[in-house]
Amino acid sequence: MSSNLQIDKPIIELENKIEEFKKMSKESNIDLSIEIKMLSEKLSKLKKEVYENLTPWQKVGLSRASDRPTTKDYIENICSEFIELHGDRLYKDDKAIIGGIGFIDNTPVTIIGHQKGKDVKENIERNFGMPHPEGYRKALRLMKQAEKFNRPIITFIDTPGAFCGLGAEERGQGEAIAKNLFEMSGLKIPIISIVIGEGGSGGALGLGVSNKVAMLEHSIYSVISPEGLASILWKDASKASEVANIMKLTSSDLYELKVIDKIIKEPLGGAQKDIKFTSKNIKEYILEEIQYFQNKKIEDIISERYNKFRKIGYNL
Repeated sequence: MSSNLQIDKPIIELENKIEEFKKMSKESNIDLSIEIKMLSEKLSKLKKEVYENLTPWQKVGLSRASDRPTTKDYIENICSEFIELHGDRLYKDDKAIIGGIGFIDNTPVTIIGHQKGKDVKENIERNFGMPHPEGYRKALRLMKQAEKFNRPIITFIDTPGAFCGLGAEERGQGEAIAKNLFEMSGLKIPIISIVIGEGGSGGALGLGVSNKVAMLEHSIYSVISPEGLASILWKDASKASEVANIMKLTSSDLYELKVIDKIIKEPLGGAQKDIKFTSKNIKEYILEEIQYFQNKKIEDIISERYNKFRKIGYNL
C-alpha cells in the first residue's frame, strides 16, 4: 500500500518477529510454541484494531495499493469462462478498460471494468487505469451488445479518473462519457456496478449509471481526488489527508448517504490479503442481484435505475 501511510508497519514488524521465532525454533530445535502463540494472538488483535479503525485518508491509500486486486483478478476468480472483446470499432482498443462475455455459475453476463497495472510497465500499458474516449466507446458497444442478447451487465469501477490528455480531448472525451451516461440510463437490462478500488469523478460514472451500486469495504468513490480538492481549495495538494476527512468518500459514508446500496466485506488488511474471500463475497452479491432482476419487467428495470439517481441527495 502507499508507503507514506505506514499503516502496515507495526503489523509487518510483528509478522517478521513471528517468522523469526519459527525459524529459530526449527533450526535450534527449541520449543517456542508458547511465545509464537502469544505473538500470533497479539498480531490478530493488532490487525483488528488497525483495520477496523482506518481514517478516510488511510482508506484512500488502501484503495490505491499496488497489490490490490484488479478487474482481471476478479474475473478470473468469479467466472468459469470469460471471452475478452476488444476495440471500439472507431479508433483502437483502450487497455485501460477491459470487457467481454463471462459465465458466473452458468449465468451469461457482460463484464466491463477499469484495469490498472501490477507494475510500472503494465501501468504504462494500461494508462494507470485512466481510460481514453475509445475505452468508454468500447464499453458502450459491449453494453449495447449485452442488451441485444439480454445479458445482465456487471461493471467494476477502479480509476483515478478519465484521462485528460490532449489526444483524449481531441477525440471527444467529454462527449464519450456523456453518451455513456445517457445510454446507460435507458438500457433495458439490469446493470450492477461494484467499486473495487478508486471511483474517481466522471471516469467512474462512465461505467456507473447502474441499478445497483456496491463498494468494497476499503474502496473510495468521489467527485474528485483528495489531492485535486486540496489543490483547488488551498493550492496545496499536501493537505489531501485533511480534505479526505471531510469528503465523505468511504463506503460507510456513501452507504449512509444512500449513494450506494451495499458494502461488500473485505478481509482484514484489504482485498489483497485474501482475494478468494473477496471474490466469493462479490460473486454472492452479483448472483443475488441477478436473481432479484430475473423476473422484472423492462419498464421496472429502467424506472428503478432512474429513481435511484433522482433520489440521491434528496432530503439530506
